[in-house]
Amino acid sequence: MEQKYNDLKLGERGVIISIIAYICLSSLKLLIGYIANSEALKADGLNNATDIIASVAVLIGLRVSQKPADKDHPYGHWKAETVASMVASFIMIVVGIQVLFGAVQSVFASKQEAPDLISAWTGIFCAIVMFFVYRYNRNLGRKINSQGLMAAAKDNLSDAWVSIGTVIGIIGSQFALPWLDPLTAFIVGLLICKTAWDIFRDASHHLTDGYDTEKMEAYKETVLSQFGVKGVKDIKARNYGNNSVVDVVILVNSNLGIRDAHDISTEVEEALKVEHGVYDVHVHVEPN
Repeated sequence: MEQKYNDLKLGERGVIISIIAYICLSSLKLLIGYIANSEALKADGLNNATDIIASVAVLIGLRVSQKPADKDHPYGHWKAETVASMVASFIMIVVGIQVLFGAVQSVFASKQEAPDLISAWTGIFCAIVMFFVYRYNRNLGRKINSQGLMAAAKDNLSDAWVSIGTVIGIIGSQFALPWLDPLTAFIVGLLICKTAWDIFRDASHHLTDGYDTEKMEAYKETVLSQFGVKGVKDIKARNYGNNSVVDVVILVNSNLGIRDAHDISTEVEEALKVEHGVYDVHVHVEPN
């Protein structure tokens, strides 16, 4: 239990790094975007500004998740992280729509000028920075099995690709194609909306107790491999934040005594926790 809470605290580090990176890069992109007259870079900077809010929401979720169980939360506050991810997705979709609207207006503007090339160099620099932030958060997320941090890492990678796309649009606009810059801003808006939808889909899947069927099959195989288990009548799993809880009904020899049946159920619990990192297991034994 203590290790789970320590993992959440460790996950805060990755989110804080993301927030610092987004604040710096967003300010840089918006400043250079206005100076160099680049709609795409300004859209990218606005994207990073929403990422600040989204990351703060995830950080709050991680901290609330660390609160122990209480009277009206007997299972703990683990799902706070997932709720925060969903809130972040709502924020991102609103800004994504704003970017799309602004890009469309810019495409049909009567006068368009190619942005200064400094905006392209800014985009390249920001893409490199975000790639390294992504690598750090991805590795940390895998280490502590944090859903929120892995979502943040995906957002980091998405931002790196968005910056690359921004650079392509800016460079293309130098070749008598100034409309390519606002067109890239439109694509950036679409990517913001897609990232928001992906985060919302994953969060809603967890909150509605959706679970990976392949993982459940792996759990079932592990249960069946335990000595004394003759079959698995039923198995279910759900998520509490980054923790998995499994409910399984096993079949054992009807001639077994209560103590022997209890020992088998204990072995099933330990096997799932050790081999698959399951947080909690409820085993019901039935005679066969």
